[in-house]
Amino acid sequence: MISPKNVKRIARKKEEENYAFRSFLKGYANPKTFDKKVNRLHRELFANYDCSKCRNCCKEFYGSIPVEDLEKDAKYLKLDVAEFKRQFLEKDDAGGNYITRHKPCDFLQPDGSCLLGECRPRSCKEYPHTNKRDRIGSLLSMLENAEVCPVVYEIIERLKQDPDYEAFDEDFMEEFREMMSECD
Repeated sequence: MISPKNVKRIARKKEEENYAFRSFLKGYANPKTFDKKVNRLHRELFANYDCSKCRNCCKEFYGSIPVEDLEKDAKYLKLDVAEFKRQFLEKDDAGGNYITRHKPCDFLQPDGSCLLGECRPRSCKEYPHTNKRDRIGSLLSMLENAEVCPVVYEIIERLKQDPDYEAFDEDFMEEFREMMSECD
């Protein structure tokens, strides 16, 4: 598995190839079969991966706290809601929820744990969402997450080697490059 500190650099080197693979999958992959493959890889790879040794997601993204979690999270930290918001959060204009004030996430602890423990937001608990349905519809976010999460990067690389997708080859890459150059 690629190291957390190298994943962004290496994933960016494969950006064109990954976007071509996305295009290929959109046209050729059966969505249900694809979900099964991604879910199997998700289970296999995360079974042996210690996220607390990485935490790129906590370093690269703002934490997002839904309004309905404010009271529970504040209570967990033995704060009132006003103090919890003042210390850690600001209003997210886009979604109506709250986001952490800083990146890395304000709740990330030096040992890789989360200050909110099991109260951490659902979006954090479920990241990188590769075990969810409709991965074909979320390929763009998977590619973005491959620059952050070594497991997502590995999932994409293993999918490229899957016999069901052997038509993703140099000929397809060349066609993709030509198509993209016509768009310029």
